[in-house]
Amino acid sequence: MEIDRRPVTELMADVAAAVARRGAAVSDDVYEAILQEIPQLRDDKPVLTLLASSVDSNVDTCLQIMQHRIDLAEVRAPAAATEYARRLAQRGTPLTALLRAYRVGHVCFSDWMLRELARQAGDAEMITATTLSMSRVVAGYIDQTSEEMVVAYAQARENWLRNRSASRAARIRDLLAGGRIDVGAAEATLGYRLRQYHVGLVCWVADAVKAADEITRLEQAIGHVAGQAVCGDPVFLPRDESSAWAWLPLGIRDTFDPAAAAGVDADVRFAFGDPAKGAAGFRLTHRQALAAQAVALATGSHAPQAVAFGVVAPIAMMLGSGELLRAWVLGTLAALADDDEHHARLRETLLVFLQTGGSYKTTAERLMLHKNTVQYRIRKANESLGRPVGENRYEVELALQASRWLGSSVLQPAAGG
Repeated sequence: MEIDRRPVTELMADVAAAVARRGAAVSDDVYEAILQEIPQLRDDKPVLTLLASSVDSNVDTCLQIMQHRIDLAEVRAPAAATEYARRLAQRGTPLTALLRAYRVGHVCFSDWMLRELARQAGDAEMITATTLSMSRVVAGYIDQTSEEMVVAYAQARENWLRNRSASRAARIRDLLAGGRIDVGAAEATLGYRLRQYHVGLVCWVADAVKAADEITRLEQAIGHVAGQAVCGDPVFLPRDESSAWAWLPLGIRDTFDPAAAAGVDADVRFAFGDPAKGAAGFRLTHRQALAAQAVALATGSHAPQAVAFGVVAPIAMMLGSGELLRAWVLGTLAALADDDEHHARLRETLLVFLQTGGSYKTTAERLMLHKNTVQYRIRKANESLGRPVGENRYEVELALQASRWLGSSVLQPAAGG
């Protein structure tokens, strides 16, 4: 028997009418089946009422299509169903959970229809034809409605992310400006607790040739650092196509190891602030990260992948005037500031010597040199300085740090160069 013949469509309409009289029970059954099969939807209490409305309107629409032989091309998804898709998108519930809800509902609804058909018909041929007809209508409705849900979900997700990003950026600007803020409101917008320790960081791509979506790479790199440091979810703020700011939550911890950046692509660079607490700390650690980045950029291609403010703080604070800094380094180091390999070795040895408290033995161990070699280099470094290093030890150590990080920009060309 053809499934479009009048006896078949009439039987289908009768079955749909009978099921519609128990529509509330059908909707309840579908609703409970969805919640039982998809735990992600059970947890979202604020929208459970909307889910119930979506189920009820979908059940009612599908029954009306069969009762009144409505052309599917003229049918649009119910408003409650579309709004439910939007709400899930805004809450970050995966689209797969929404589509699975339609599959679960399809099975449960079809069971009701088939049981009612069995009660109304005894002819096997009629039952088969009507079953095929009902299945075609229900499957067509589910397929068509699911497509509309995908579109509604995607549009809502895009709009919500755009608006949230703008709102988060505005909150971060307020925090960094240092004015009075509502901490609770800021935390709600950012989804981040300000009343804890944080580490601010700047992340950027160093290579001149950039990929199509560097921001995604940077977000993944920062996520890697957060994972290595055993932090929660960071605050991430893109700055341009190849750089971003972020804050890592430390909770009650007040320490952070920049070695957490290990394992990230070599062309991705980091500058870290020191751990700091509260809204004021959120601002301070960010400024420190920017200062550390300034040192890394001034160092050029020789900068390490990760630069921590605590390591370069004096250099960062002296970068305000490169001309004055260079003059001070040259005046402090004298001939030791010659930009050649010989004096570079002397500077490195003298810096380690000062950092180890003037220990020839420890310096030799750290640089893997013979103790006599260290003594020779320290003597030559003193000769280049033109005075014993002990006369202004701290100034010399700071100038050596500046020359290590900033290289040729604060050194003088060698006499033979």
